[in-house]
Amino acid sequence: MSLFILLFGILLLFVMILSKINPMIALVAVAIITGLLLGMPAAKVMNSISNGIGSTLGSMVMVLALGAMMGKLIEDSGSAKKIVFILIKAFGKQNIQWAVLLTGLLVGIPLFYNAGFVVLIPLVFAISAATGLSKLYIGLPMATALSVTHGFLPPHPGPVALAGIFHADIGQTLIYGLILSLPIAVIAGIYFPRLIMNKIQPAVIKDFVIEESEGLPGTAKSFITALLPVFLIIAGTVGSGISGNYLGKSLFIFLADPTAALLLSVVITLFIQNTSIEKAMQSCAEGVKSIAMIILIIAAGGAFKQILIDSGVGETVKELTGNLNLSPLLLAWLITASLRVTLGSATVAAVTASGMVLPLIGQHASPELMVLSVGAGSLMFSHVNDTGFWMFKEYFNLTLKQTFGTWTIMESIVSVLGLLGVLLLNQFV
Repeated sequence: MSLFILLFGILLLFVMILSKINPMIALVAVAIITGLLLGMPAAKVMNSISNGIGSTLGSMVMVLALGAMMGKLIEDSGSAKKIVFILIKAFGKQNIQWAVLLTGLLVGIPLFYNAGFVVLIPLVFAISAATGLSKLYIGLPMATALSVTHGFLPPHPGPVALAGIFHADIGQTLIYGLILSLPIAVIAGIYFPRLIMNKIQPAVIKDFVIEESEGLPGTAKSFITALLPVFLIIAGTVGSGISGNYLGKSLFIFLADPTAALLLSVVITLFIQNTSIEKAMQSCAEGVKSIAMIILIIAAGGAFKQILIDSGVGETVKELTGNLNLSPLLLAWLITASLRVTLGSATVAAVTASGMVLPLIGQHASPELMVLSVGAGSLMFSHVNDTGFWMFKEYFNLTLKQTFGTWTIMESIVSVLGLLGVLLLNQFV
């Protein structure tokens, strides 16, 4: 009976989101209704919601805020654009897709999906106009790279929230995510566009020059600021994982904490960029404003998650799936993918699924791989209930059929390959 009530709650959430009700309000309302229908006392329902919000945000709100500040500083300083120009020059005309893909990966690590898309789309259109190549042929690698980083790599909201809920090590999650992201981005972002659009590509790419704007930061500054958080977290994770006590290990332990790594990155960026402190602080404030609603949605998802845990629904799912002889990673992906197709938002699907799959973590699934499995599921089959679907459609002026044939298939490829990669990594971790 509890699973039927859960299904009703998910359907109610679906209807509310389709009715244009804010996802944060919808999640909290559905959490309360679901908890009451599951027989929880009203006082316990509200206590669970408070605990869910606190436990979810407590472990990650500073990571999200500092990550948003870092991304906005990189965007406003021109570092993202500088990276684009450098990579285009390095890869040349014939390998322009690879340049755009790598740009998307580098820019996508510090920037959230929507911000990265808006920053890079003018460059995509400029390259298309200069080379004669289709906008989609150039744009799909960019969108793929941003989707991959959004689903698999901290400090994006989904992976960070899941790492907090599953008590996963963010450094290890980042390392495993990077191992998955590179081959998946190449397959979905390079070979998939070539497979479906080989007739559009001209036989000879005409000469082109992308004019570099004046006043952009230097190459070293641009790459350092964009990649510094990743390098610090990875260095801290690797260094702190070395057995034994040695001089400097406490420093690595400090750097492995994503809050410390991001705070240090923000401070270093403030010193090396040619920007006044006043302007930099404005960028930091704007960055946090841009993700305020995302933080609230994650908090509301944490409330719903806690209701599912405290009511015992998660244990019910574990008991019912125990006899299926399926990998917990596969089950987590299936549950999240179903919610993604139903609800639209990748972040909402991920945090909603977390309460159902949390009891599945054990000997056969590490918390870090569970984060990536749920992250992969949250990208599955983006369609008309996803804002990313409409953003891609409108920017590239596509029909619905064309958007399904490009964006939706690309997202599904990333999701399925992510699952396969997680299952493969599970054999070695």
